Amino acid sequence: MSETLFDDAGAEAQRGQEPLAVRMRPRTLDEVAGQAHLLGEGSPLRRLVEDDAPMSLFLWGPPGTGKTTLATVVSRVTRRRFVELSAVSAGVKDVRAVIDDARRQMGMRGTRTLLFVDEVHRFSKTQQDALLPAVENRWVSFIGATTENPFFSVVSPLLSRSLLLTLESLTDEDIRGVLDAALHDERGLGGSHTLADDAADQLIRLAGGDARRSLTYLEAAALVAGDRTEISVADIERAADRHAVRYDRTGDQHYDVISAFIKSMRGSDPDAALHYLARMIEAGEDPRFIARRIVVHASEDVGMADPTALQVAVAAAQAVELIGLPEARINLAQAVVHIALAPKSNSVIAAIDAAMADVRQGRAGPVPAHLRDAHYKGARELGHGAGYKYAHDHPGGVAAQQYAPDALVGREYYTPTTHGAERRFGEVLQRIKGVLRGEG
Repeated sequence: MSETLFDDAGAEAQRGQEPLAVRMRPRTLDEVAGQAHLLGEGSPLRRLVEDDAPMSLFLWGPPGTGKTTLATVVSRVTRRRFVELSAVSAGVKDVRAVIDDARRQMGMRGTRTLLFVDEVHRFSKTQQDALLPAVENRWVSFIGATTENPFFSVVSPLLSRSLLLTLESLTDEDIRGVLDAALHDERGLGGSHTLADDAADQLIRLAGGDARRSLTYLEAAALVAGDRTEISVADIERAADRHAVRYDRTGDQHYDVISAFIKSMRGSDPDAALHYLARMIEAGEDPRFIARRIVVHASEDVGMADPTALQVAVAAAQAVELIGLPEARINLAQAVVHIALAPKSNSVIAAIDAAMADVRQGRAGPVPAHLRDAHYKGARELGHGAGYKYAHDHPGGVAAQQYAPDALVGREYYTPTTHGAERRFGEVLQRIKGVLRGEG
């Protein structure tokens, strides 16, 4: 059936209703923002596209980094028929119907199909297994997009048959380029508006590395600005319903806020710590950076006074990688509250720093002969291992013998406090030291 004027008018009307983020979707790999590690000359993805080879890919990365964009660009460049399924609403029946149709299209017309599954981590094991024959026999070229770690959320047979590509959050300059293109391109605002410098900075902060979010806020701010050509910070605040957070991720405010955040946890003020956490999240700080600081603080300022603090902090960091923001804000907040309320001790950092200072000053000495490796040929003749006492053969699992080099005998690094669980560890340490000295 031939197209009519009504079809053209309908398509034009539909394009006019599309969100700015959809209209500005790149048409070629060269238009894709960021992801230089995936799109450079000779990269696996570019070679797959340029060679028009059958492929199965998993695109793993935070929201707004271009997973759907890359899938649509690949389908255009390779001239494959593009079919998209959402793992939120599609079932096994839908998957099998797409695969059957793809086989018919290939057999009747020679048309190849690219099947894109968004949020593939939401597919059950049964749904993922339904994809296996199509992937293995290359009835479709499969691309699955996920914000969750595929090693946890995707079945091994499907993952092993696919190339895993990790997308990174866009940099501030990447987002600035996306905004600039949207302001000038005819598909976007076509030069009808400009962005004040501070408004552009605010949009970039709000975007948090998410290109789609930056374009959504830009489109809304342009509507708020109306006939005024320049979009201001006030327009963005009204459009996004969020006040501008004064925060420069590369300047003094970045260091001041993270310093106050750490000192609030150290000072056992959970409310202040949560304020600074919220401030960083709202300003678009990388949640992985926040998580790393929490993990460090768990050992630096809590340590053995509450050993579970490190477990909670590491779990929060893993949650950031697994689910990302906004949900991971809850995990970060739990870790912050736990650490703020935990008993405090800096004995661990003081101990390792003192030990490292001695090593740097040349306080070392040879390893005692009885502790040296005695497994290789000739080691026994050199006296290695002679007189070593196996700890498990002695009461309490502690044997009275020298462990430190001669130059460091009697040198103590770890001095436990009486705070929290460390009081008990201190008592245990004193008993152990007595045995090591031959007093018990």
